[in-house]
Amino acid sequence: MSEAEDRKPQSDEARSAYDSEITSEFAIPEGLTVPKVVGGESETTSEFALPDGLEAPQAPAAEPEGSAFSPPSVYSAKSAPPAFTPPGGIPAVSLTKDVPWQDRMRTMLRMPVAERPAPEKVHKPEEGGPAVPRVLDLTLRIGELLLAGGEGAEDVEAAMFAVCRSYGLDRCEPNVTFTLLAISYQPSLVEDPVTASRTVRRRGTDYTRLAAVFRLVDDLSDPETHVSLEEAYRRLAEIRRNRHPFPTWVLTLASGLLAGAASLLVGGGLPVFAAAMVGAMLGDRLAWLCAGRGLPEFYQFTVAAMPPAAIGVALTLAHVDVNASAVITGGLFALLPGRALVAGVQDGLTGFYITASARLLEVLYFFVGIVVGVLVMLYLGVQLGAHLNPDAALRLEERPLLQIAASMLLSATFAVLLQQERSTVLAVTLNGGVAWVVYGALHYTGDISPVASTAVAAGLVGLFGQLLSRYRFVSALPYTTAAIGPLLPGSATYFGLLSIAQNDVDKGLVSLTKAAALAMAIAIGVNLGSEISRLFLRVGSADKRRAAKRTRGF
Repeated sequence: MSEAEDRKPQSDEARSAYDSEITSEFAIPEGLTVPKVVGGESETTSEFALPDGLEAPQAPAAEPEGSAFSPPSVYSAKSAPPAFTPPGGIPAVSLTKDVPWQDRMRTMLRMPVAERPAPEKVHKPEEGGPAVPRVLDLTLRIGELLLAGGEGAEDVEAAMFAVCRSYGLDRCEPNVTFTLLAISYQPSLVEDPVTASRTVRRRGTDYTRLAAVFRLVDDLSDPETHVSLEEAYRRLAEIRRNRHPFPTWVLTLASGLLAGAASLLVGGGLPVFAAAMVGAMLGDRLAWLCAGRGLPEFYQFTVAAMPPAAIGVALTLAHVDVNASAVITGGLFALLPGRALVAGVQDGLTGFYITASARLLEVLYFFVGIVVGVLVMLYLGVQLGAHLNPDAALRLEERPLLQIAASMLLSATFAVLLQQERSTVLAVTLNGGVAWVVYGALHYTGDISPVASTAVAAGLVGLFGQLLSRYRFVSALPYTTAAIGPLLPGSATYFGLLSIAQNDVDKGLVSLTKAAALAMAIAIGVNLGSEISRLFLRVGSADKRRAAKRTRGF
């Protein structure tokens, strides 16, 4: 083939394909395009554009503004540092079981969160760890039993803190008031807290159940004892289902014996003992009847106070040669709310003022109920011509041996009414006898005022009760509450009410003020004795004792 044939013109199809590539008549033909210089001056679209090299360096983009509670970009949950770090670092204090768990947990609670030592991690054998809501629920149920049984607010918080800590929830804050329990757990500052609460609607006196709950908390807080969450729930259910150690008829008999023993303390004889016993048992049965009908406790106390006063008035009207005032006084001893009074004053002394105010208000209502019941009977007796002598309080006979035996009987029967364990009845009986011996030696022999004598005797009761509770690692209430029974101001209360019923209001108020002073002396003495035992007994390392310091108003 020749060159001419090789250079012949292209076909129409080829020309059309070539022409389709050109879309504008202003397009630069191929081969005349100016090549772009890499890194050179860019094409300018405005005369105000800055050339390359004159542009100011741009500052790095700032982090977008967010919430103060959102986690930082460099935060890692797996390698997170402790949430609170005090200026001096976190003290590595080992809270070993060298003291009762009440003292260990109370020491932790009295410290600010930022200053609490880093405890050793003690996890119970649960698959993947226990669920936080279940641990909080168990904690609230245990706290409910303790608070309903009359335990002080600080000891309830210590028990709740011990339960949470035993399952690895170290950063928790319990909060206890008179009827509400709450607890909050926050894993770290950047995580949402978990809070649960529970209301205490029913209260019952059963120190056997209280001791069982203390044993459960002691086992949970012991690092050598592994109690799973399911096992703790099972034991708690058994504690709730357990029957009282003493049946109802034993409680009624104990109420009568308590009133009879109290009548012997204030100068009565065997006829007075029998009359006071019958009156107290009738009052107890009437109170049970009112409780079964759903009446509030105020009316139960009012009804229970009427039979002893009515029997005393009836003996006076019948001109029976007995000390009718001792009969009424003995009945009052079985009703005075010494347990609630001690708990209320203890809460106030330990800084739980809301709970203390509610407890003392409860005591006031009970006391007013007793006053109403006794005053109704005394007023009827005065209108019928009964001549009751308020000055009989000044002629009490001193019978040391009989009164010591009566005080021990009173403490023993009081322990039965509180449903204590049978193994603790003997110890609290001896503690009550010691309290009356100290009171009698100071007041009758030493001629010291009854308020000061009562405070010293109650202080020894608190001291011995705390020592016994530490020996057995249980609550101190079973060893102190019944032992203060002989010191309760029953006679001062009765003679104050009698003076008011006979229109001698000034003298009656003086006697009631004395009764209030004696009650406060009992409560403060018991708390002071407990604190003295904690002050001088070994509490562990120096760091733990230093952590128990409180603020002093600033």
